[in-house]
Amino acid sequence: MVYKVKLQAFEGPFDLLVYLIEQNRMSVYDIKVSEITSQYMEYIREAEKYDVEIAQEFMVMAAELIEIKSRMLLPQESSAAPEEEMEDLRSRLVARILEYKQFREIADFLKEQEELTSHICTKPAEDLSQYTGEGEELIKGDMDSFARAFIAFLHKKQRLDEMHRTYERVERARMSMENRIMQMTEFFRTRKVMKFSEMIKDDDSPFNRVITFMSLLELLKQHSVTAEQKKRYGDITVRRVETGDAND
Repeated sequence: MVYKVKLQAFEGPFDLLVYLIEQNRMSVYDIKVSEITSQYMEYIREAEKYDVEIAQEFMVMAAELIEIKSRMLLPQESSAAPEEEMEDLRSRLVARILEYKQFREIADFLKEQEELTSHICTKPAEDLSQYTGEGEELIKGDMDSFARAFIAFLHKKQRLDEMHRTYERVERARMSMENRIMQMTEFFRTRKVMKFSEMIKDDDSPFNRVITFMSLLELLKQHSVTAEQKKRYGDITVRRVETGDAND
């Protein structure tokens, strides 16, 4: 079957791998390595033909795929060790693809939640008992007393209407992801290591936690920082990547 990859931008080698697997309707657990490798290399050649810059990680993945494909084509020795080694290479590749798909699904979910919550505005509850807690009033008196009570009622109603107009919709200032990334970059100009909990200590709201975590994922993708979580649900330690380390 002739398969042509439509030239487009992919965020990383696993993004391209998942695309090829899904387009070929393959199971992640039963990848036709030879076919996928040919299509992967076709994308690399097409990109080079159009002078599209290929990131280093794409070439590393190409080398890994070629190695697996070559091992599969070479005659197997009588010993079972080469076959076990080949299966180990395939298993590690599958595990990395599954991990990538899991993180991509999480990122898509967080993006969807950000879009859903970006239009929701909230405000703290207020005590309105001074305006609404008095109940019905029985008026006994002459016309002057009735007139004064009616005027007081109109004033009270006016205050309630003004209050509802003022607090009916409170717009919260939402920090964009770009601004949060700039803030976090400024953090690491003076500090090399920082805990995730320190980044949100001034604002521990759900929105700020989500936007800070998404900004951290973006910085990780840019190789500006590294992150380490020693235990599940534990605090995340974020370290600045030095210029020399990034070049390595």
